[in-house]
Amino acid sequence: MPAPLDRLLAEIRACQLCAAHLPHGVRPVLQASATSRLLIVSQAPGRKVHASGVPFDDVSGDRLRDWLGIDRDTFYDPARIAIVPMGFCFPGSGRAGDLPPRAECAPAWHRRLLPLLTEVRLTLLVGQYAQAGLLGLPRGTRLTDTMLAWREHLAHARLPLPHPSPRNRLWLARNPWFAGELLPVLRERVVEVLPAAG
Repeated sequence: MPAPLDRLLAEIRACQLCAAHLPHGVRPVLQASATSRLLIVSQAPGRKVHASGVPFDDVSGDRLRDWLGIDRDTFYDPARIAIVPMGFCFPGSGRAGDLPPRAECAPAWHRRLLPLLTEVRLTLLVGQYAQAGLLGLPRGTRLTDTMLAWREHLAHARLPLPHPSPRNRLWLARNPWFAGELLPVLRERVVEVLPAAG
């Protein structure tokens, strides 16, 4: 009989909850294991990830892996890293980029999934949707304000990150402390929490 997490992952991958609202169809994209030590909570898959079915299989993923200081093999090892978006399917595109994650997804699945990830030692909150959802931030909280409080969040084993999209180049240029102060700490913590490949 499959373990509870395996059963739940199969249920998520068969989800049709938002099918009527997804212009490109249903394709939940996530990875997780009962042994995952690093949890990445992100936004929602983009068009390229929807096509490949592989989380962060795009330029944003390249930047995120660089921020973490890890290679693709490590990143895509669910025994070490769980990747759980706020919305598991590509929501489609709007005038200013991808649409927000579907509002039904996280309430339907996170409360069941996240408690099963008992070995997680560090949670990365990538982008404003993940930060609002898991930190309970008031509506309208600015990304910069959340990021400036990163040490406070890290004390609770949670670390907010801006989305690694090329669209955030301007924010990164205006906030050089992110690369100078936060990224070295992030890389140290990643080394501490991730077990060596077995």
